[in-house]
Amino acid sequence: MRTPVELPKSHRLLNHGPTTLVAAEHAGRRNVMAAAWVMPLDFDPPRFAAVIAADTFTRGLVEASGTCVLSLPTTEQLDLTYAVGTCSGAETDKFEQFGIRFEEAATVKGPLVAGCAAWLECRVLPDPRLALDLDLFVLECTAAWVEDSLWQDGAWRFRPDGPRTIHHLKGGLFLTSGEPVQAHRPRR
Repeated sequence: MRTPVELPKSHRLLNHGPTTLVAAEHAGRRNVMAAAWVMPLDFDPPRFAAVIAADTFTRGLVEASGTCVLSLPTTEQLDLTYAVGTCSGAETDKFEQFGIRFEEAATVKGPLVAGCAAWLECRVLPDPRLALDLDLFVLECTAAWVEDSLWQDGAWRFRPDGPRTIHHLKGGLFLTSGEPVQAHRPRR
């Protein structure tokens, strides 16, 4: 079940470096792409950095709408993540082509990909220099959600036999998130 996350704690959804799905919608067109370079920047207001290449159809939708949705796919969506990351949405609707279920975002215009581990609704903080020079977008989170079965006491809790977030290595090769381990302060 999708449950809200307090905005100042939304960075916790991304701080372990998962692959994300970036989805955007504008003028009756929508698209989703996979992105490996998305990270937290600030707590309050929550801000994220996302690299969205200039030659992607999603980039045009993000620039035109000024918003996007970040969805964190799981191991159950591995093939889907690879598929949407290796084809263009310029000529086809990937949601129809791949049978992607979604819900409309609550605070921005855009689709939340169903079945993911978490969702971050974002507005773009315009900085044309960063976008032109580095393909970098700074996003401010307006709403955050997590799949409650994967989240406990404000942190990820992945079960050994359940879905986990994924991390792209290269050419369709991914790692999965592992078990949490607790550090302790050394005694002096």
